[in-house]
Amino acid sequence: MVVTGDQRLLDELVRLCGTAGVVPEVAFESPPHPHSWRTAPLVLVGGDAADRLRRVPRRGGVLLVSTDMDDQRVWNRAGAVGAEQVLMLPDAEERLVDAVADAAEGVERRATVVGVAGGSGGVGASTLACALAAAAVRAGQPALLIDADPLGGGLDLLLGAEHLPGLRWPRLGVARGRIDAGALGRALPGPHGIRLLSFDRSAAAPPGPAAMAAVVAAARRRGGLVVIDLPRRGDAATLEALARVDVGLLLVRARPRAVAAARPVASSTGMLVRDLRAVVLGGPGAAPARSLGLPLAGELGPERGLTEGRGRGEPPGGRPGPLAAFVDGFVARVLGAAADGAPDGAAR
Repeated sequence: MVVTGDQRLLDELVRLCGTAGVVPEVAFESPPHPHSWRTAPLVLVGGDAADRLRRVPRRGGVLLVSTDMDDQRVWNRAGAVGAEQVLMLPDAEERLVDAVADAAEGVERRATVVGVAGGSGGVGASTLACALAAAAVRAGQPALLIDADPLGGGLDLLLGAEHLPGLRWPRLGVARGRIDAGALGRALPGPHGIRLLSFDRSAAAPPGPAAMAAVVAAARRRGGLVVIDLPRRGDAATLEALARVDVGLLLVRARPRAVAAARPVASSTGMLVRDLRAVVLGGPGAAPARSLGLPLAGELGPERGLTEGRGRGEPPGGRPGPLAAFVDGFVARVLGAAADGAPDGAAR
C-alpha cells in the first residue's frame, strides 16, 4: 500500500513498485481503509501523509519515504506513525525495491551472503565455497552457490554437475531488474541439494553488474545461505557482488609469500566487505591473520580424500575432516546469528 497525496512522490513510488512486479493499492488524501491498512504486507507512507496517520492503529511493515533530504522533521514523523525505516529517494531506490519484492514474495528472513576469495591462486577458495553451501544443505537450510569467477572453469565441474540441465551464466548475464527468487531457484541445477549458478565452457561474455545485482538480490530472497565464489581480481560485476556480501572469508596459506600476496586482496576486498575474516590453511592462523589485519575465522589442516570424493560425486566437506568441521561450525554460527537478529548474520 502507498499512502501519499504528493503526486510526484506517488508517481515515483508506483514506478519503483512496478520494478518489483507489484501494483500497489493507493490511499490519497483520506486515511487508508482499516482492513487494507491492517492486511497490506508493506505500507509506504509519504512524508506528506504522516501527520494524518497519527491516530491510525500502529502496525509493523511501515516505511516512511521522502525526497526532501533537508527536511529534519521527517524523523519525527517517522516516530509518529511507527515507521521501521526512513528511506530517502533517490538514494534508497534499491533498498525500497528490495523491500517491496520481499513483501510481494512473502520473504520472512533474507539469506546471509558469504563471499569466499583466495589470497593467492590455487589455494582452494572454490572448494571452500562449495563446502559451505553443502554444509548449509546438511543443516536443512536453502543454499544457493554463485560462481563469480569467469576464469575459474565452472563450479559445476567441481560438483560433478556439468551434465545437469539448468541455467548457467551465459543465459543470465544480461539480466536486469527484478528476478523472481522462486523461479531462479527452480531454473538452476541442484547438485547435492545446492542450487548452483555456474559458468559453462562457452566463450560468452561474463555477466554485467546489473545481472549480478539482480541475481544476488533474488538469491537473498530465498533465505538460508548464499555463497559467492569470488575472483581475486574482479570487474564491475565483482564489485556488485562484494557490495552485497555480509561475511567475507579470505583463504590464505600460512606462508610468508602467500600472506604477502594476500595483502592487496584483503585491502581491496575489505573496502567493500564490512566483515572480512581470514581462514588460514596449513598452519597456525593467528600470525597470518594479524599480519593481514583481519580476525581469524578458523584454520584448515591437511584434507585427505578430496580428489577421491570428487570422483565419487561427493561434495567437498562431505566426510569427517578439518574442512567439514570448519564449514559445519561456521555455517551454524552464521545462520544462528541471522536467526537471532544479529546484524547481517555477523557471528564470530
